[in-house]
Amino acid sequence: MTHRYPPPPSLEELGLVPPGGAAGGRRSGDDLPKMKKFRFQLLAGWIADRFPPCTVADVGGGKGLLTHHLGLAGFQAEVVDPVDQPLPSRYRDLTTGRRVRLGDQDQVARRRVPFGPALGRRYDLLVALHAHGSNLAVLDTVAEAGTSCVVLPCCVVDEPAAPGPGENWFMWLAGHARSLGLEPEFFALNFRGQHVGFAVRGDRPAG
Repeated sequence: MTHRYPPPPSLEELGLVPPGGAAGGRRSGDDLPKMKKFRFQLLAGWIADRFPPCTVADVGGGKGLLTHHLGLAGFQAEVVDPVDQPLPSRYRDLTTGRRVRLGDQDQVARRRVPFGPALGRRYDLLVALHAHGSNLAVLDTVAEAGTSCVVLPCCVVDEPAAPGPGENWFMWLAGHARSLGLEPEFFALNFRGQHVGFAVRGDRPAG
């Protein structure tokens, strides 16, 4: 049976202010105004500002645009997703405002397999954006391996456990992280849709 879950908590409930909020308030995520739809660019920039270059698994990474941007930022990133999809043909560079075209020569590393802890331990940082069926596995891996993760949980799809009807999936998942001894740090980014997440910092990556 499929249950409906409440939407993610508001920024106020998480103790955050909107990106670009009033000076002196707590800022989180990318402070660029009106960048509502560039989720992969904004998330890659947020990660690059907070983690040193390291090995990254883009769990359920789909077309691989996040992996592409992380590679440009100096990370050794690869998509972990059993469904193979091509990179999009173009994207907008937020620094120059220009459209960047991608061709056959532009590729990202891929592992065309489902995510699991045995694979996840190879990486310093696990990124779960729309990582259907893998959010709990990501947290379990981080707790076991002492690595780090960035999670933006959206739909509850194919997870081995889930909250009951009426419970909030986002907060339930953050609570699960705490039950594993992890300390989730909330953040928000300025794009449409589910734009709040949490990060867990482990011993890896160092620095």
